[in-house]
Amino acid sequence: MSTQKLLQSCRILRGHIFPLQGALTKEPIHMLRRCLSDPSDSSKFYTPEDLSPPIPPYQQRYGETLELKRARLLYQSRKRGMLENGLLLSTFAKQHLNTLTEDQLSSYDKLINQPSNDWDIYYWVTGVKEIPEEYRSDVMDLLKNHAKNSTKESRIKQPDL
Repeated sequence: MSTQKLLQSCRILRGHIFPLQGALTKEPIHMLRRCLSDPSDSSKFYTPEDLSPPIPPYQQRYGETLELKRARLLYQSRKRGMLENGLLLSTFAKQHLNTLTEDQLSSYDKLINQPSNDWDIYYWVTGVKEIPEEYRSDVMDLLKNHAKNSTKESRIKQPDL
């Protein structure tokens, strides 16, 4: 592949590395990597606006019975996609979910489903980041207290259902 074609491809494919390496010699591969990773001269390249999949906005559910809401929140507390929040939220749900009021359940629902990044929840609860005003509530206080684990109980796995 000629250097000219490589640079033309680089302008089109900015931000993507495709399996071209087997067909290229060492020098063009190096040029392609440099071309794709050089942010200083981005005016020559096509840069896609956002390649991340869209995250659907949080939608509050209406007409849900308290029993159904508790069951859904228990499931969502356990299936987080990251171990830290799975352990933290599942043990919290086991301990507190059945005693929360309807307003507290709504606050917990918003807390675990509205933020687009689960790490934010973890950092808020553990005190690494400041909690945004919209998530400050008595449920967050309960969750922060739960995360302190003052009773030193073992939380190496999710509680049984």
